[in-house]
Amino acid sequence: MIIHSLADVAAVILGLWILLYLLDANQANAFVGFVRGVADWLAGWSQDIFIMKPEGLRVFFNYALPALIYLGVGHGAAAWLRRL
Repeated sequence: MIIHSLADVAAVILGLWILLYLLDANQANAFVGFVRGVADWLAGWSQDIFIMKPEGLRVFFNYALPALIYLGVGHGAAAWLRRL
Protein backbone atom coordinates (compact mmCIF):
# COMPACT_ATOMS: atom_id res chain seq x y z
CA MET A 1 0.00 0.00 0.00
CA ILE A 2 2.88 2.37 0.75
CA ILE A 3 4.53 1.85 -2.65
CA HIS A 4 1.20 2.33 -4.37
CA SER A 5 0.58 5.58 -2.47
CA LEU A 6 4.09 6.94 -3.10
CA ALA A 7 3.71 6.34 -6.83
CA ASP A 8 0.36 8.15 -6.78
CA VAL A 9 1.79 11.12 -4.86
CA ALA A 10 4.72 11.40 -7.29
CA ALA A 11 2.38 11.34 -10.29
CA VAL A 12 0.05 13.92 -8.71
CA ILE A 13 2.95 16.30 -8.03
CA LEU A 14 4.23 15.94 -11.59
CA GLY A 15 0.72 16.45 -12.96
CA LEU A 16 0.20 19.46 -10.73
CA TRP A 17 3.40 21.05 -12.03
CA ILE A 18 2.28 20.47 -15.63
CA LEU A 19 -1.06 22.11 -14.82
CA LEU A 20 0.54 25.06 -13.01
CA TYR A 21 2.98 25.60 -15.89
CA LEU A 22 0.34 25.42 -18.60
CA LEU A 23 -1.92 27.80 -16.67
CA ASP A 24 1.01 30.23 -16.34
CA ALA A 25 1.10 30.22 -12.54
CA ASN A 26 3.11 32.87 -10.72
CA GLN A 27 6.65 31.47 -10.49
CA ALA A 28 7.42 33.74 -7.52
CA ASN A 29 4.71 32.07 -5.40
CA ALA A 30 6.12 29.81 -2.66
CA PHE A 31 3.71 26.95 -3.37
CA VAL A 32 4.43 27.03 -7.11
CA GLY A 33 8.17 27.08 -6.35
CA PHE A 34 7.82 24.12 -4.02
CA VAL A 35 5.84 22.09 -6.55
CA ARG A 36 8.35 22.94 -9.28
CA GLY A 37 11.30 21.95 -7.09
CA VAL A 38 9.79 18.59 -6.17
CA ALA A 39 8.71 17.95 -9.76
CA ASP A 40 12.21 18.80 -11.03
CA TRP A 41 13.68 16.38 -8.52
CA LEU A 42 11.24 13.60 -9.44
CA ALA A 43 11.74 14.12 -13.18
CA GLY A 44 15.45 14.92 -13.06
CA TRP A 45 16.39 11.72 -14.86
CA SER A 46 14.07 12.48 -17.77
CA GLN A 47 14.77 16.16 -18.37
CA ASP A 48 15.13 17.14 -22.01
CA ILE A 49 14.25 13.75 -23.44
CA PHE A 50 11.85 15.66 -25.66
CA ILE A 51 13.09 18.92 -27.20
CA MET A 52 10.24 20.74 -28.90
CA LYS A 53 9.68 24.32 -29.89
CA PRO A 54 6.41 24.96 -28.04
CA GLU A 55 7.62 25.19 -24.45
CA GLY A 56 4.29 23.97 -23.05
CA LEU A 57 4.44 20.79 -25.11
CA ARG A 58 8.03 20.15 -24.04
CA VAL A 59 7.14 20.57 -20.35
CA PHE A 60 4.10 18.33 -20.75
CA PHE A 61 6.02 15.42 -22.27
CA ASN A 62 9.13 15.76 -20.08
CA TYR A 63 7.03 15.59 -16.89
CA ALA A 64 4.18 13.32 -18.05
CA LEU A 65 6.58 10.51 -19.04
CA PRO A 66 8.04 10.09 -15.53
CA ALA A 67 4.55 10.38 -14.02
CA LEU A 68 3.36 7.47 -16.16
CA ILE A 69 6.47 5.46 -15.38
CA TYR A 70 6.10 6.06 -11.63
CA LEU A 71 2.48 4.96 -11.82
CA GLY A 72 3.26 1.86 -13.84
CA VAL A 73 6.26 0.75 -11.82
CA GLY A 74 4.72 1.68 -8.47
CA HIS A 75 1.43 -0.05 -9.09
CA GLY A 76 3.16 -3.06 -10.64
CA ALA A 77 5.53 -3.42 -7.69
CA ALA A 78 2.66 -3.04 -5.22
CA ALA A 79 0.64 -5.73 -7.02
CA TRP A 80 3.66 -8.04 -7.11
CA LEU A 81 4.29 -7.56 -3.37
CA ARG A 82 0.63 -8.19 -2.57
CA ARG A 83 0.87 -11.58 -4.26
CA LEU A 84 3.80 -12.65 -2.08
